[in-house]
Amino acid sequence: MIFKKLKIKLLPFLILCVLISSSYGCSVFMATQQPRKKNMDVLLVGTERSYVIAELGQPIWSGQKEGKQTDTFKFKQGYSKKAKIGRAVFHGTADIFSLGAWEIFGTPTELIVDGKTIQVDVSYDTKELVKSSKIIEE
Repeated sequence: MIFKKLKIKLLPFLILCVLISSSYGCSVFMATQQPRKKNMDVLLVGTERSYVIAELGQPIWSGQKEGKQTDTFKFKQGYSKKAKIGRAVFHGTADIFSLGAWEIFGTPTELIVDGKTIQVDVSYDTKELVKSSKIIEE
């Protein structure tokens, strides 16, 4: 009856509802899959090299620089678990209140805001403890 009053045809309306509901959650999922936040405290003087590698991943370069053992790391600095959950909840709520139209904005936002690329040089002493670190690209 409501369709007759509003002069809406049932089939196109149902197709639209299916299309909108199928797009739910893309930005929600993407927000939860963003890279995790790396603990930059591993760059403090005195940290063991193995802890640095465990946190930042394998170095993209390793060798001697200015007479010191040096590793170069390149990684995406991501987001804390709380931040990722908060973003996912926001996207989900916006999806519900906009009947899925939020995905037009939410998905591209998550594609763009996917963490910051950081490159860092880490030099070690003879015991493979961090002697110094220098962020060379952000």
